[in-house]
Amino acid sequence: MTDNATLTARPWLDAERPVAERVELLLAEMTLEEKAGLFFHTMIGMGPLDEPNTTFSTPSAVDYIEQRRMSHFNLIGGAPTGREIAEWHNALQRLAASTRLGIPVTLSTDPRHSFTDNPGTAMLSGPFSQWPEPLGLAAIRDEETVERFADIARQEYVAVGLRVALHPQVDLATEPRWSRQLATFGEDAELTSRLGAAYVRGFQGAEFGVGSVSTMTKHFPGGGPQKDGEDPHFAHGREQVYPGDAFDLHLKPFEALLAAGTRQIMPYYGMPVGTEYEEVGFGFNKSVITGLLRERFGFDGLVCTDWGLITDAEIFGQPFPARAWGVEDLSPAERMKKVLDAGADQFGGEACPELLIELVASGEVPESRVDQSARRILREKFELGLFESSLVDADTADRIVGADGFRAAGEWAQRASITLLTNGAAGNPLLPLAGRPRLYVEGIDVERAAPYAELVSSPEDAEVIVVRLQAPYEERPTVFESLFHSGSLEFPTEVIDHVRELARHAPTIVDVFADRPAILEPIVDIAAAVTVNWGASAEALLDVITGRFAPQGSLPFDLPRSMHAVEESRPDVPFDTAEPLFRFGHGLRY
Repeated sequence: MTDNATLTARPWLDAERPVAERVELLLAEMTLEEKAGLFFHTMIGMGPLDEPNTTFSTPSAVDYIEQRRMSHFNLIGGAPTGREIAEWHNALQRLAASTRLGIPVTLSTDPRHSFTDNPGTAMLSGPFSQWPEPLGLAAIRDEETVERFADIARQEYVAVGLRVALHPQVDLATEPRWSRQLATFGEDAELTSRLGAAYVRGFQGAEFGVGSVSTMTKHFPGGGPQKDGEDPHFAHGREQVYPGDAFDLHLKPFEALLAAGTRQIMPYYGMPVGTEYEEVGFGFNKSVITGLLRERFGFDGLVCTDWGLITDAEIFGQPFPARAWGVEDLSPAERMKKVLDAGADQFGGEACPELLIELVASGEVPESRVDQSARRILREKFELGLFESSLVDADTADRIVGADGFRAAGEWAQRASITLLTNGAAGNPLLPLAGRPRLYVEGIDVERAAPYAELVSSPEDAEVIVVRLQAPYEERPTVFESLFHSGSLEFPTEVIDHVRELARHAPTIVDVFADRPAILEPIVDIAAAVTVNWGASAEALLDVITGRFAPQGSLPFDLPRSMHAVEESRPDVPFDTAEPLFRFGHGLRY
């Protein structure tokens, strides 16, 4: 309860007042420097608050909050327990509370409930319950499962102070080579729309407020139609192309999620080529952010750019230029002005409020334009209840994060998402395996496989062989780019030859982590059975192939027959590869 003296000095803390009034009261008290700090939403690590982050070459939390007046941070990395994250979060909030106006921090996160470990896109689940990636949720094809996942993730996030989800990602995976499709719901606009809406409902709750996590849906107006499948995190992937004239198809999931009430939107890095829209990155694109999102769809929520549009940076000690596609020749200040003119509210991955202050001081950006976005940003903080209760309870965090019931739900989903593509010859299925066969495994810890079979150390001694493979990709020049799996979808010859050699000794089951739709025909021709997964433990796979859990998954995209078919397909058109090996929806049952 806030006392009367405090309410007199800081009337915006009066929770009985309407949010719009509270916003105006606080805004009237803020200096330009304090307003400018609201616009920057960047990475922060869980180290000591007074020490910089050397991995991402970022300043300390003290610098961010006290000197730059910032209050929006994307948590990178984590800790072994929910308690540790909660306690660090509370220290961060106490630091924010010590500033002149005591504006609380809004802490966001990329996905952290699955198997991806890429600081540019998602993090390993750590202490949180572990689920399949969104492609795996799409393979289950059940809105209730997706909403249940999102509701559990919401509870775990809120328990440690995470209040903005930098997801869901509802791009359509129409270019099979694209590296970002693992976090999508696949290739089909209708399925993506249904599951994406369920995701928003689960994270935000029946009513948006104190117990909600605000969803930042991305990447408007749809990443996916990437030229040659390259990703616009990098200059050679900056172009989005629409030879099939399917631009509007990629908007359909966003329409569905706007109708479901998503609170925030992130435009993508890419620049549209050969369309009616300006050929600049979507974060700079007034015809897209204002024309489409604000005017056509009537969105008055918060728009935050993708990370790093304004200034150059370093990641892992290597240069990482600003993703200022189409406006590379503009200065950082000019890029910032163009983002604001486009209609965005926040600069993702940036921490340079001095540039915005200079733009206002010079008359390039009116302070009324700053106030317009500041209202949206402050409204979100008030509606999340951060001014009433910014701290979390560490004991509660320990109890909720990774709770047994939550972990069991995630483990069920891992099993349900595994998709059986082939199973022996017609009329003679290999799966489910019976009894305790002599089993040789690769890609599975033998200790985890031991409860299921008699383990042998050589394929020559096996009755059955199980091999887990990663879908193929090409190594790239930098450490960071190599985390984005791109390039050919064909397995190297040595991998095919190795599987063929194993299969000479015993029936071989191949399981592929299909973060992209690999060319599986050579594997299918060799293996006795083939499954694909999008994040599943060894136990999940072994439960499925031994019949302890019947396969339920269905492909969330087509699996192409050849790289030639991929190269000939139109990147904006779903289901456009010629004669796919397996079609969307394929999945065998026992």
